[in-house]
Amino acid sequence: MANVLYLVHRLPYPPNKGDKVRSFNLLRHLLRKHRVFLGTFLDDRKDRKYVRLLRAKCAELHVAKLNPRWARLRSVKGLLTGQPLTLPYYHDAGLQQWVDDICRREQIDAIVVFSSAMVQYVENKRRQPLLIDFVDVDSAKWTQYATQHRWPMSWIYGREGRLLLDYERRMAARAARSFLVTEAEVELFRQLAPECSVRVEAMCNGVDTHFFAPAAKHRSPFAGDGETVVFTGAMDYWPNIDAVTWFVKDMLPTLRRQRPRLRFYIVGRNPTPEVTALAGKNVVVTGTVHDIRPYLQHADVVVAPLRVARGIQNKILEAMAMARPVVAAADCAAPVDATPGKELIVAGDANEFVTVISDLLDDPETAAAIGKAARQRVIDRYSWKAHMRQVDPYLVTAISQ
Repeated sequence: MANVLYLVHRLPYPPNKGDKVRSFNLLRHLLRKHRVFLGTFLDDRKDRKYVRLLRAKCAELHVAKLNPRWARLRSVKGLLTGQPLTLPYYHDAGLQQWVDDICRREQIDAIVVFSSAMVQYVENKRRQPLLIDFVDVDSAKWTQYATQHRWPMSWIYGREGRLLLDYERRMAARAARSFLVTEAEVELFRQLAPECSVRVEAMCNGVDTHFFAPAAKHRSPFAGDGETVVFTGAMDYWPNIDAVTWFVKDMLPTLRRQRPRLRFYIVGRNPTPEVTALAGKNVVVTGTVHDIRPYLQHADVVVAPLRVARGIQNKILEAMAMARPVVAAADCAAPVDATPGKELIVAGDANEFVTVISDLLDDPETAAAIGKAARQRVIDRYSWKAHMRQVDPYLVTAISQ
């Protein structure tokens, strides 16, 4: 058993958001064999009730409050210091003091950091082996954002991409091992940071196929007997906002002319004003829901039209596990180990999305067969327990030193 310091940029419970699903499963894996000292941020007041649960499971817990509005203002100082804005956004003096104190009074054997933003708290901790779960190449995400926005945001996003990549490279060079969610992300990082090539590997996402499973208890949340297309995701995340906006503006009008009873459901927490403005007679914006499984199980089609996507999207794996036919944008589908056309449908432009969605709605038997094959693929390929074991050899090494 090791003493592990685990730092996460967002409270890793409940697992109701892409990054929280991964950070929670990594925490759960660490807790099976080790004492975990967890330092994290609380950025949603609704999650405050789960702090006690995590405190009971961890050897020690420190939760810093993060107000997104103040954090954005704080991040601006990065423009003056030459830092990537991500670092001051997630800087908290109290959390830094707690980390320093833990490392002084406890025999910490290894440090595990989730996301590049949290490495700043252990930059000067050289004695303990450092493992970093970057998840995605975040710097590449910001670089992509720059191409999707006008000046001055294009300049800010481009700057963030350059400076954050420099930081990622320096931290990965220092770490005993760094993980990314797919082989494609690993290859991208190796191209961007060739000096770190031998220190990075893929640690894939997974899905709990016992939880995400079709069941009679999941009653339909949909009104009426019309056809339903569903998108799930955190609706304050720009790639998700862009995805549903693109669907409503460029795909839904054609689908509606062909199928007047079709309704589009946007299911996810914290919808921005831009998202809520999409709501109407044929577009439902649910906001936070207690359980997304009924929405997935009773959807005729699940879509993932993300034009900016990094790594494997949990929303796709969860819908596949619920035996639903999923139509995803090409870049979004590429990281998923599934057979196109049989286990996952891939669409390029808006016209392709309209065509394949219509085909699935016209042929429920084929849609059901794709959903069944998709679930089996997830069962066969995506297991959290198996994937998270990849950190174990490095923790064993830390204990033996």
